[in-house]
Amino acid sequence: MTQDRRNAPLSPATRLAQALHHVEEQTGAVTPAIQLSATYARGADYAPRQSYIYRRDSNETTELAEAVIGDVEGAVSTMLFASGMSAANAVLEALPMGAHVVAPGVMYHGVLHQLRKHHASGRLTVDFHPVGDLDAMRSLMRPGVTALVWVETPSNPDWTVTDIAAAAEIAHAAGAKLITDCTATPPPYCRALDHGADISFHSATKYLNGHSDVTAGSLATREAGEMWDEIASIRTLHGTVLHSFDAWLLIRGMRTLTLRVERQTTSASRIAQQLLSHPQVEKVLYPGLPEHPGHDIARRQCEGFFGGMLSIITKGTEQTAIDTARHCRLFYPATSLGGVESLIEHRKTVSGPGFDVHPNLLRLSIGIESPMDLMVDLDAALTRAAQ
Repeated sequence: MTQDRRNAPLSPATRLAQALHHVEEQTGAVTPAIQLSATYARGADYAPRQSYIYRRDSNETTELAEAVIGDVEGAVSTMLFASGMSAANAVLEALPMGAHVVAPGVMYHGVLHQLRKHHASGRLTVDFHPVGDLDAMRSLMRPGVTALVWVETPSNPDWTVTDIAAAAEIAHAAGAKLITDCTATPPPYCRALDHGADISFHSATKYLNGHSDVTAGSLATREAGEMWDEIASIRTLHGTVLHSFDAWLLIRGMRTLTLRVERQTTSASRIAQQLLSHPQVEKVLYPGLPEHPGHDIARRQCEGFFGGMLSIITKGTEQTAIDTARHCRLFYPATSLGGVESLIEHRKTVSGPGFDVHPNLLRLSIGIESPMDLMVDLDAALTRAAQ
């Protein structure tokens, strides 16, 4: 007899696909409405009807998107921002003046720029370590002084993997909080809070939305407290809460998240494997390859779903790499990642001076197209650029 599983917990794929089984109470609609109002009338007793009275605080559509993310993150509270950078900046601004931060020297260039800027101005004291080097991270910790450890895994754009659980142990031993950026491997495949992170950051523009039509940032926390309250206050005062229409688009995108990531992981793995033997490719950087130094950690942290991001280092000159991107016909030469369409980017051109990026590195965001079509396009572009 088949075991009765009607009371068993639903899988993340099911909860995402149904947006937590959302049903509009008045109409029965299975697609959530877009709450566009900028202000909200109080009740007959002049008390607020909801926890917000103005769009800058929040709205029903944004709260549903936060609930969906919080559910798959395993968070007690989630906040959505108008961009990934506004979410990251809210965390940094919530730190006290002169707070000590430990971060990797290779990471998303926008956050790295802000950390350097705050360090130069004296707003924060920041020490950088080689990405993924836990011994170096540990050596920089100042027990009782370090306030925040920032981890990006896999790191952009070389996809070095950091052990989140080990980083959490290091941070907590010094009394610091750990924030993780796992944008390239979104929940439910990587649930950083389960591995010990205090705050999980995502550029929701990327895989969570997945359609390149929203900019959004997400913060999810393992426990609320003084710092979390300060971040919420900063979001309100800056007016950076995610607007309702963008939240609606984000909900729509998350309903296909598992399908997209599984397809993108499968395609990226096939393409990375084929590129290993390409005569114009010097190196392939992808955690899904067994020979990648962080493969075992990534497999454990991401349940075997390594995502659709990989980078290649081309042979020849920097111009050869740029020409490869120029000669692609299917890959869009555009900045971003995680969408249904495939993108190619010469990272050094985009990140600009002052960032440690190999001049021949091309970052590939693999979409949901035919992997064979994408490989043919790459092969033709690599061959033409080398001529």
